[in-house]
Amino acid sequence: MPSIIQLLPDHVANQIAAGEVVQRPASVVKELLENAVDAGATDIKLIVKDAGKTLVQVIDNGQGMNVTDARMCFERHATSKIRQAEDLFALSTKGFRGEALASIAAIAHVELKTKQDADELGHHIVIEGSRYVSQEVAVLPTGTSFAIKNLFFNIPARRNFLKSEIVEQRHIIDEFQRVALAHPQIHFSMYHNGSDVYNLPISNIRQRIVNIFAGKTNEKLVPVEEETEIVKISGFASKPEFAKKNRSEQFFFVNDRFIRSGYLHHAIMSAYDGLLKDGSQPSYFLYLTVPPSSIDINIHPTKTEIKFDDEKALYAILRAAVKHSLGQFNVAPVLDFDRDPSLDTPYDYRNASAATPTVEFNGDYNPFADTRPNTPSRESSSFSVNHSTGRHFPKATGNWDSLYIGLENEKDSIPTTGFEFEADVITSSLFDDVHEKTVTKTYQLNRKYIVSPIKNGMVIVHQHRAHQRILYENFLKSITIKKGLSQQLLFPLHLYFGAEELQAIDEMKDSLTNVGFVFDLNEAESVIVSGVPVNVSESEVSLVLEQLLSDLHSDIPLTSFSQSDQIAKSMAQSLAVKTGVTLNEQDQENIVNGLFACKEQNVCPFQKTTFTTIRVEDIDKKF
Repeated sequence: MPSIIQLLPDHVANQIAAGEVVQRPASVVKELLENAVDAGATDIKLIVKDAGKTLVQVIDNGQGMNVTDARMCFERHATSKIRQAEDLFALSTKGFRGEALASIAAIAHVELKTKQDADELGHHIVIEGSRYVSQEVAVLPTGTSFAIKNLFFNIPARRNFLKSEIVEQRHIIDEFQRVALAHPQIHFSMYHNGSDVYNLPISNIRQRIVNIFAGKTNEKLVPVEEETEIVKISGFASKPEFAKKNRSEQFFFVNDRFIRSGYLHHAIMSAYDGLLKDGSQPSYFLYLTVPPSSIDINIHPTKTEIKFDDEKALYAILRAAVKHSLGQFNVAPVLDFDRDPSLDTPYDYRNASAATPTVEFNGDYNPFADTRPNTPSRESSSFSVNHSTGRHFPKATGNWDSLYIGLENEKDSIPTTGFEFEADVITSSLFDDVHEKTVTKTYQLNRKYIVSPIKNGMVIVHQHRAHQRILYENFLKSITIKKGLSQQLLFPLHLYFGAEELQAIDEMKDSLTNVGFVFDLNEAESVIVSGVPVNVSESEVSLVLEQLLSDLHSDIPLTSFSQSDQIAKSMAQSLAVKTGVTLNEQDQENIVNGLFACKEQNVCPFQKTTFTTIRVEDIDKKF
């Protein structure tokens, strides 16, 4: 009987490994950028076309490779960082990924240009699907250039699973930001489809953060510093008033490596306890330095998760460091149970000397004396005198009945003609007209549902989902027919966003204009909004745009097939009336009537039920 188990050919094994290593173009960007950093480069350029589907190129001025290394780097399990098994537990570079370049070469067209400083000529290698096409010497600058073209050209099924260009570009920018934030001592630049996206000069950490996220980032940051035997913490956290709706500006770096950790994130959130609104997320850029032997970075294929030896101690130190920084810069309230604020000296009187008070009194004053010499009696004057103060007060009179003499006769002199009196409506019974007023009346149940009677029972409408459906169809109609109504603002709004967010807004400009937004992009990395849709208030503009950018970044909703559909769903989700809001009778009827005027009434834009019907027969069965 012949053998069943056989060894796979190298090109097939590389394609299988590519499924784990290269999930999307952003995976290629991460690998090439980290290799450039490990090569000792001080200037790294990232060039992307069509969100990485056509081209991903990384150019650095690092140490380069000789001809042997240039060939060996595409072999499986080839690395410059591991010599023995113990090295896996003491990595100080970006980590070991043996199949990375080999897997990339198996599913793309790769062009490598590299030259060492001591060599006069460099080496130019071209690979297509793990097959070496050419290798020759060339005149090149010192450093390395990797050009990855036509990603997944021989695996069309994987290429079809890629998201839209906006989403893939967002993932590439995420990887670029993580590497750039971890290494402010390197000059990074990024270009997409020929346009300049980032140009980050060599700087300190704070300036690198401001250069990436722009806007008013500098005034949002609070420095965090702590050093113990276990960990050294440095970086910045944002003030609570600048919290965002998404988690796009949350970064942990351990030994200059970006990681994700829900456990450490919980420590940050506990430090902000009581300072944030519901659903808000703080921004933070925290750099942790720990001994390499105290962590395990090989528990995740992409090295974004790390196992710490003493997580509980790290949790407590991180929480205390952030909380201390917020209190030190008067961001968080400080509790002092021995301090009474009412006893604080006003600022104007801190250095003033105390003045001795003066006491004045009248020694001749007798409160029990009825009359005094040279003063009139009570009957002779209608006023009494306080001799200590010299003030006059009206005297009490005993014949107060005389004040009303003559009023009886004046009643007849008051004219009664020309006046109209409003008759009082007397209701004989509390339930007289109950049938007239409750026929078409709606009721709000638990500030969540709207109950409306119908001929054979009642309809229960979910107010939030129903309003989502109404707004969604209105926005989608405005985008389609390009006749969105807009209301002009008296004073334009200036909203600040990062470079990648401005790029996303620019790409959506036509759709947003059709909805009703009127805005311009300027070079100061801000959006000047001069007009908004009629159903969007001025205070909601920033929230709507932030939610829209967050949805595009997270690829939410997953069932969207077009940019217009995503915009309509995101804006409907942001502007729909929330659960817990009290609605008057007119608003309730508008939602019910608007829902049943929609083309699709049964579900909201996110495929959830909007209403249900209860028949009289179903109610009868309960009795």
